[in-house]
Amino acid sequence: MRVTLLGTGDTTGTPTVGCACDTCETARERGIERSRFSVHVANDRTGESVLLDCSPDFRRQFLDNDVSLPDAAVVSHVHFDHLDGLGNVYRLLDDLPVYAADETDPVTGESVAETVASKYDYLDQVRVKATTPLEPTRVCGLDVTLVPVDHPPMSCYGVVVEDPETGAKLSVTGDTSYGLPAESRDVLADPDLLLADAIVPADLCDHHPAGGSHHAPDGTPRTFGTKHMTREGALDLADELDAAETRLVHVAHYYPAQEAFAEPLAVDGETYELR
Repeated sequence: MRVTLLGTGDTTGTPTVGCACDTCETARERGIERSRFSVHVANDRTGESVLLDCSPDFRRQFLDNDVSLPDAAVVSHVHFDHLDGLGNVYRLLDDLPVYAADETDPVTGESVAETVASKYDYLDQVRVKATTPLEPTRVCGLDVTLVPVDHPPMSCYGVVVEDPETGAKLSVTGDTSYGLPAESRDVLADPDLLLADAIVPADLCDHHPAGGSHHAPDGTPRTFGTKHMTREGALDLADELDAAETRLVHVAHYYPAQEAFAEPLAVDGETYELR
């Protein structure tokens, strides 16, 4: 199973359009990109691939990376930076099954699957496959499981991808606070590679109207506001899940320049072979 990080940034990406902060300027100088979040998972045994989330940067990501167009996609939630690239399948693909949760979101009154289907009902290529969370579904020869996470106020899901032949496991937290349900933590546990939401360092919680939450015993906030993990929260979760390797994603340009490109913060184009 080959995992390519197509997009590792948050909703504005790095560098952010019109921003001259030290982090964005450093990214420009070094030719580093963190585009909106998306992950390509290739099954070398079958020659098929699955796209986890459909970034608005879809076109650029597929031009910049040596990966195949997807045979299927998974949508974690309906925020634009994870969904709005789906329209790119027009004139590129004849058919794309899109897997999304079937649980009704009390905020929207629809499931993620229903929202995707209604938004893209004009595209014959998009076939939405309503999927029950916490139940593995065979997709492109891989077992894909949607995992409920905590990203208020909307329903949101992490994703686990496992190779039934080799046992290789990828866990993606999705957009989430540190307050993941216990059952979801169990499903995410013991991955060969963990991709964890880590939008900012914990000390930036001082600048959020809601501050920080899910504090560690030493008082460090593991959630920025209510929706995303801090770097410290993501690393604590990685330890709890016993991840063999961890990359931090959904990274904002608010990291200080001297920290923004340090390990284990990911950048676009990283590739991992899981066996």
